[in-house]
Amino acid sequence: MSNYKSIHQYGRDEIIINKSKFIGTAIPINSEEEALEFINEIKKEYKDATHNVYAYTLEENMNIQRFSDDGEPSGTAGMPALNVITQENLRNVVVVVTRYFGGVMLGAGGLIRAYTKGAKIALNSGIIVDKNLFYEVSFKIDYTLLGKIDNELTTNNFLIIDKIYEESVILKLIVKDDDIVRLKNLLMELTSGQAEINIGKADYFSIKDGKVLK
Repeated sequence: MSNYKSIHQYGRDEIIINKSKFIGTAIPINSEEEALEFINEIKKEYKDATHNVYAYTLEENMNIQRFSDDGEPSGTAGMPALNVITQENLRNVVVVVTRYFGGVMLGAGGLIRAYTKGAKIALNSGIIVDKNLFYEVSFKIDYTLLGKIDNELTTNNFLIIDKIYEESVILKLIVKDDDIVRLKNLLMELTSGQAEINIGKADYFSIKDGKVLK
């Protein structure tokens, strides 16, 4: 799958609307099995709740989209939660909005707004991010070159994720596929061809405002 938007981590938040408590919980997922397992965990955690409404999407083109009203009037709960996910253009995410009824009827419009809000606060708590595919790249340099190379990497918008100080300095970066050659050329120039570059596996990293979230 190419780069996509999702959430970074487990997120939970809650609101009170006309005496009903709405608890929104969300996590990133990689499969439908993970989504269903999470939904069942929330249902067990809040087994005394009035409703546990869920929605999730999977795959690059959102080929898998599922939702449940869990007893709320049709179209007032699961679909509004799913709409929040799709409007944010998120993939590989599941959200469950739990409701404890407070005794005041909300009506169809009120329910739609409440479950929309419940989904939003859950996703925002999980931190909406860009999930970009990067290769892990590492190389050793002499301490005398650290300042210069550090500055050049930053100037050229390469993302340094770690520095290990041993006899030499080991720099660890994450690099997009189409930037690997550019990085190699830059390092060969800065080290007079001495840099030994190790390219590791590719993986998705969470990017928020140009920074890598760990």
